[in-house]
Amino acid sequence: ARMQLYANQAVEEHLGTYLQPTFNRELRYKRNRPFSDDVPEEVRDLVMRQAIRWSDRYRNMKAIEATDQEIDEAFRTKTPMRVFSWVGKDGMYATDTVLTPLDSIMHYKSFLRAAIMAVEPHTGHVKAYVGGPNYRYFKYDNAKQGRRQVGSTIKPFLYALAMQEGWTPCDQVVNVPQTFIVGDTTWTPESVDKEEWIGRQVTLKWGLTRSSNNISAYLMKQFGPQAMVAMSHKLGVKSYLDPVVSLCLGPADLRLYEMVASYNTFANKGVYVEPFLVTRIEDNSGNLLGAFSPRKREAIGEHTAYLMINLLQGVVNEGTAIRIRALYMPQGAVAGKTGTTNDQADGWFMGITPNLTAGVWVGAEDRQVHFESLALGGGSNMALPIWGIFMKKIMNDPSLGFSYEDEFPAPPGFNISLNCDGSDEDLDVQQRRSDGFFN
Repeated sequence: ARMQLYANQAVEEHLGTYLQPTFNRELRYKRNRPFSDDVPEEVRDLVMRQAIRWSDRYRNMKAIEATDQEIDEAFRTKTPMRVFSWVGKDGMYATDTVLTPLDSIMHYKSFLRAAIMAVEPHTGHVKAYVGGPNYRYFKYDNAKQGRRQVGSTIKPFLYALAMQEGWTPCDQVVNVPQTFIVGDTTWTPESVDKEEWIGRQVTLKWGLTRSSNNISAYLMKQFGPQAMVAMSHKLGVKSYLDPVVSLCLGPADLRLYEMVASYNTFANKGVYVEPFLVTRIEDNSGNLLGAFSPRKREAIGEHTAYLMINLLQGVVNEGTAIRIRALYMPQGAVAGKTGTTNDQADGWFMGITPNLTAGVWVGAEDRQVHFESLALGGGSNMALPIWGIFMKKIMNDPSLGFSYEDEFPAPPGFNISLNCDGSDEDLDVQQRRSDGFFN
């Protein structure tokens, strides 16, 4: 119950006091707010028509056989209503106003949504679950029902394939663009690596730490999309994945629920465990009606899982998730990965500690509504702070039994060197604190 409280508070604190006010300031300068200026008029009209037809008002008027003209007039007539607001009085997050129903739809489309889910690694027990910013006003479950592009949070699944095949975090490859033949054309993934790094030998740890598209594309060339799809499903992805080479950059639409379950496989020493919310059911007298235990299966070897934890620790300690160390958990074992999709439509952060795996997604209802800059719309700014606030509250609560001394134990007989010193130069601060394309 305390973790659930902290998850709710983390969403409210980040969205309500920082992210949404920041987004609102950006919206003031958009010609067609809340939509991005580059969204064509026909797309905006389509989104709004769909929203109107999905509304209760439209369905109720259709049920009484109202004409299209009557419905249009109703949606353009001002009426008193109560709408969601982060600055509502008495903690009610609501404000009374007079708007047209059409303006009300635009009002809600301006809000960023968020979801967070946390599970206990070894049992699969869901310790916290938030599907949206406020259930009364946003009833859509973005944790298990919603599917959004995952961006670079999918890259560790490709790296896991490499680790399973005998590679190590310190193995080196040449950092150059990779070109794929796709049908009658070619495709070369864009990368944001600085020019000084192009053509140099870099480690796989460097590649994931920087979320380099060049290195992900190189690994895709080595193993192929079918193998990456198979590994993703082994780790815990249940949604369909199109076996195409661009999968290495994360264009797939997946659920936060299955992403958390997949990352939890790394935390649980390579064993996939199905997350579950209900452990037992009792009647009013306390008699047991049913008990439930998680379904488990081995997905990857324990050595592979430990190598992945090491790679993901690099992301937190010196990569795109370094903000964790600066603002939330300056000490303690943490592994994680940021993710940002095209046009900053989605921000992700997947975080692992020895005793908890948690993931966060942030974005608007429509992908055409988003931050214009990567600095504000990247996963490290949209999603990571929710994870950080959540974990900081947990670590500061002695009753929960978490400790900064907790570690990820190495498997028995593990003897692979994970010290890559001398292989890579220090990452510059600006690069470490940005996400980049699909990062």
